[in-house]
Amino acid sequence: MSENRFWETKSLSEMTSEEWESLCDGCAKCCLHKLIDDETDELFFTDLACKLLDVDTCRCTNYLNRLEQIPDCRTFTAENIQDMYWLPISCAYRTLAEGRKLEKWHPLITGDETSVHRFKRSVKGRCISENEVPLEQWQDRIVRWV
Repeated sequence: MSENRFWETKSLSEMTSEEWESLCDGCAKCCLHKLIDDETDELFFTDLACKLLDVDTCRCTNYLNRLEQIPDCRTFTAENIQDMYWLPISCAYRTLAEGRKLEKWHPLITGDETSVHRFKRSVKGRCISENEVPLEQWQDRIVRWV
């Protein structure tokens, strides 16, 4: 466990880029495609991962160049995190922005970068690449994970 619990003493805007990046627990839920119901504006997660996501490791295969390759990909900042309503409730960025504490399974708490997978809080083993499903079948891939 980290002695420097910066996430408890700093605001999101005060964090260094290294601290900011370390908030990501590696769940890859942000890399899943989401659908919005046109009539109700309800948000639905699918089990379809961005084509750049390695579904076995839950890591982007081209993180540094993802914004050029994936027009819908977003960079989270302290300034825009409140607008990322589609982030899962468990996301550390959202958690801290909403004034909540990191979950017990978060790698910053456990000191183990694989804890998100051990606690089954990631998409590892539960998603497939968007390349495997035609666009017209995406609504059939909606999931409701706890």
